[in-house]
Amino acid sequence: MASREMQTSYEWKQALSLMSATDPYQTGLQGALVPDSQHEYDHIAVVYDKGDTPPEITIKQISGMVHQVLADGIAVAIVARAEGRAPTAADVLLVERYI
Repeated sequence: MASREMQTSYEWKQALSLMSATDPYQTGLQGALVPDSQHEYDHIAVVYDKGDTPPEITIKQISGMVHQVLADGIAVAIVARAEGRAPTAADVLLVERYI
């Protein structure tokens, strides 16, 4: 069985999309859902503006298997799973936005 690091790297290779097409010119911190067609759950990315310091990612448990993803203390995503492990900051991909 592959290590978690190798498995995570492979999971991102299966990403189908990243940003919403409705407003491609947003600025500031933004959470993005990354659908994964090969695995049981999707992934979270946090997008920040080019030149900004990458945000610090923290995960806050809200209730049971519901967790809030925060970037520099700003909520950017809610993750709810019926089973499996809780997300960690290492699971969140940081993406620098070129504006």
